[in-house]
Amino acid sequence: MPFEPSILAYVLLILAAAVAGFVDAIAGGGGIITIPALLAAGLPPHLALGTNKLQSSFGSLSATLGYRRAGLFHFRDLVPGILATAAGAGLGAWTVGSMDTTFLKVLIPVLLLCIVIFLALRPRFGLDKARARLPLLPFWIGGGLLLGFYDGFFGPGTGTFWAMALVGLAGYEMREATARTKVANFTSNIVSLGVFFAAGTVLLPLGLAMGVAQAGGAALGSRQALKGGAGFIRKVLIGVTLAMIAYILLRYWVLA
Repeated sequence: MPFEPSILAYVLLILAAAVAGFVDAIAGGGGIITIPALLAAGLPPHLALGTNKLQSSFGSLSATLGYRRAGLFHFRDLVPGILATAAGAGLGAWTVGSMDTTFLKVLIPVLLLCIVIFLALRPRFGLDKARARLPLLPFWIGGGLLLGFYDGFFGPGTGTFWAMALVGLAGYEMREATARTKVANFTSNIVSLGVFFAAGTVLLPLGLAMGVAQAGGAALGSRQALKGGAGFIRKVLIGVTLAMIAYILLRYWVLA
C-alpha cells in the first residue's frame, strides 16, 4: 500500500514548503527545511528525496522567472551553462549508489565553513560587479558539469557553491549571481527529478501540493532579494550556509 501522510502532515509540509521556497529563492538551502520535514512526517528516505525534488523544482522555477522579469539575466546567455548543468546532473544522478559519499560528508561541511569565514573576512564580497577571472563560456561549461554532477550525486550546498563561483570567478554582483544560481538549480532539479520519476520514488499529490506552496514562497523570496539588494542576500547566505553545515553534520554523522 503506498505511503499517505495524514491531513495534519499535509498542512505542515505545505507550510514548510512555503518557508523553504522563500529562503531558497534568496540564498538556497531550502532542502534543509523540507527534507527533515518530509522524513519527520514518516516518508521513507527514497520517497522523501524524490518528492522533495518535485516540490523544489516549482520553487526554483518560480524564483528563476521572478529574477528574469526583473531583467537580471537573459536565457540566451545561459544556454551553455544550462546544457552543461543538465549533462552533469544526469551523470551525477546516474552514479548515485555506485560511489562512496563518505568523503563528501567530511569535505562539504569543511568547504562551507571556509566560505562562511571568507565572507566574514571580506564584507564587500559580492556587493559590486567585478572583473571576471574566467571567460564566461569555459566558466559555464566547467561549472555546469562540475556543480551539476555534484547536485545530481549529493546536493547539499550546491546553491552556495554556485553563488560563490558566480561572484568570485565570473564577477557578478550578488543579486545577478543569485538569479543565475536559480537557473542552474532548476536545470539540475528537473534532470534529477526525471531519474526519481523513473525509479517511482515521487509521491505526486504531496509533491504537487508542496510545489504550489514552494512556488509562492519563492516568488516572495525573489522579490525580497531584489528589494534588499546584495547586502541582504549576503547576510542570508551566511545564515543559510551555517544552517547547512549543521544539517549535514546532523543528518550524515549524528543521526546516521
